[in-house]
Amino acid sequence: MTQGKRKTWVIGHKNPDTDSICAAIAYADLKNQTEDGIFIPKRAGHMNEETKYVLKFFDVPEPELVTDVGAQIKDIEYRRTEGVSSHISIKRAWELMKNLDVVSLPITDNENNLQGMVVTSDIAKSYMDVLDNRILATARTQYKNIVETLNGTLVTGNEHGYFIKGKVVVAATTPDMMEQYIEDDDMVILGDRYESQFCALEMNASCVIVCSGAKITKTIVQLAEEKDCMLISTPYDTFTVARLINQSMPIKYIMKKEHLITFELEDYVDDVKETMSKVRHRDFPVLDENGKYVGMFSRRNLLNLQKKQVILVDHNEKSQAVDGIEDAEILEIIDHHRLGSLETIAPVFFRNQPLGCTSTIIYQMYQEKGVIIDKKTAGILLAAIISDTLMFRSPTCTQMDRAAAEALAKIAEVDIEELAKKMFEAGSDFKKKTTEELFYQDFKTFHTDEFDFGVAQLSAMSDVQLGMAKKKLQPYLEIALGEQKLDAVFVMLTDILDENSEVIYAGAQAGSLLKECFGEPDESGSFYLKGVVSRKKQMIPTLMAGLQQA
Repeated sequence: MTQGKRKTWVIGHKNPDTDSICAAIAYADLKNQTEDGIFIPKRAGHMNEETKYVLKFFDVPEPELVTDVGAQIKDIEYRRTEGVSSHISIKRAWELMKNLDVVSLPITDNENNLQGMVVTSDIAKSYMDVLDNRILATARTQYKNIVETLNGTLVTGNEHGYFIKGKVVVAATTPDMMEQYIEDDDMVILGDRYESQFCALEMNASCVIVCSGAKITKTIVQLAEEKDCMLISTPYDTFTVARLINQSMPIKYIMKKEHLITFELEDYVDDVKETMSKVRHRDFPVLDENGKYVGMFSRRNLLNLQKKQVILVDHNEKSQAVDGIEDAEILEIIDHHRLGSLETIAPVFFRNQPLGCTSTIIYQMYQEKGVIIDKKTAGILLAAIISDTLMFRSPTCTQMDRAAAEALAKIAEVDIEELAKKMFEAGSDFKKKTTEELFYQDFKTFHTDEFDFGVAQLSAMSDVQLGMAKKKLQPYLEIALGEQKLDAVFVMLTDILDENSEVIYAGAQAGSLLKECFGEPDESGSFYLKGVVSRKKQMIPTLMAGLQQA
């Protein structure tokens, strides 16, 4: 997890509109200028063409897409246990585990690629496997590991070589008896008897280990060099050496390298918990986005969970919030809609004003804090107000929205009407969009005790564009109804210039609800709502009132 100042995400609702995006960008800027912390604007969905045009026009970077704010591995203080080489000895691995107070060791290469895992039970099993006297050769044990494990001294030979043939024998008998069981390339463990040392070399042993720190004569050293035999001296007695020798094997021989269960930094804690519940492992390797090993994760680390900190703008309903919001720490809510269904564990700063646009509230907060608004920020705040108020035609528009827009236009040095025309033209170019993109570009869901519904809104300055959108959307509504598992869906096709909306719908009770709220439909089954352009202030309150009377 990133150390230092905590990051806070400022984020709008799903299917974001221009206000949702621009308010998040501007409020993050204000917070960064006035508070100690790192505030980052995010978006909870794909941007519509209008918003893309606005950000490009004012040269403002698009916020990063976030689809879930649930806790992830990267939000938790996991252990930064360093990976070890697969060539270290079992004894060295055991010592590291004791010093680090861990029961698992990750094995990595020089580029931090995970190669395997070793746990204490693996070491215990290797220690108990004492009947295979050729196991050191099978494991291709490096002489350097043998010297280190026995706390020995290399008298002659190359410590970087490997014991790859032969068995391990203890020469506890006379030379005559030794000749019966010592074979070429064996490793011989013996004491201080010159005759035994000489016999082992004559029998072509590949390695001779002299125990108890016994003196080794020049003759034996010279013969070992001639025979190209490794000669090692150790202070340990024969019994201790026999017990320790298998611990010189490289851990790659006992490590588990198949079917490893790993997590990634981006993995969500809920998914991690589910995986953990199905296995008995204590520790799990963690990989970064490039598949490189970065640390170890255990159940105990879940106690250090720090939820993501978020500030919500332009919404306060759970159904409209980014996924995982129930697992995040909400610090603030800045909104201009009706009170919704979000619940918080602790008190939060909640600013809710009956204005036409959240960005108007953000503008006021700049003024209250005495922070100068730069040209780019002024431009996107202005664009958000134009968009949300339909260039001041919406009944949600207040005098404060107008005043804010005029002040912001001066700072941004743009003409309001000219900007509005270009924005709406960009947003109403429906030709390039799929039916699904059209429907969800500005779609919100609403819930009552017994009725769940969604309302999409498309705005344009041309009847032709709205007619094209209607033709595309009409057959899709039943599909959306099933996908969203709602009782009804409505689409407002709003003519910005005429200040009217046509409503098309799907759902068993949708038509009767519209009829009760707005009167009779026309011959085609659509409802033409004169003077209705605001979903927030006209459409939703009327539908809610109709549902309460039903």
